[in-house]
Amino acid sequence: MPTLVVLDQDELISISFEDLLKYHGRSSIAGVAHAFKAMERAFPLLAGGQPPDRYGISVECGFGGAGARDAFEMVTHAVTGDRYRVAPELAGPEVPEAPGGHFFFRLGYQGAVVDLALRDGLVPQEFLELACREGPDAAEAHRAQQLKEEMAERLLGLPAHEVYDAEVVR
Repeated sequence: MPTLVVLDQDELISISFEDLLKYHGRSSIAGVAHAFKAMERAFPLLAGGQPPDRYGISVECGFGGAGARDAFEMVTHAVTGDRYRVAPELAGPEVPEAPGGHFFFRLGYQGAVVDLALRDGLVPQEFLELACREGPDAAEAHRAQQLKEEMAERLLGLPAHEVYDAEVVR
């Protein structure tokens, strides 16, 4: 399993997906997996192949999910450092839908900016229908959690470039 490597006070820190689950839990495991893959894809592009300093990374997220937010916070401290923003307006209509927005991220570091958009076909329509449902019953909530687990497993089994398209904006 790959890890995300960042600098903290000139020390390399390696953070695995399992580490992120220890922080967030499993309630929004798919969001954690999306953020993990987005960071795995973006970091080499942002920092010239070197690990970025975690305190210099900014994040704009195309949806407001807690799993993605917590994953970015653990790796970058962007939430507490006021470098994290939910910005659904950044994603174009071609970007796959997420609950409350789109699977789109914009990461910045030392003047470099990378836009990431989820590739088509990785989010089942059933997941979106259940995740966006208000007041799901117990069976629907259980099925939604199953779909989150399956999606996380599917995403983690793919190389990051097969999950997120990346465009270096600057």
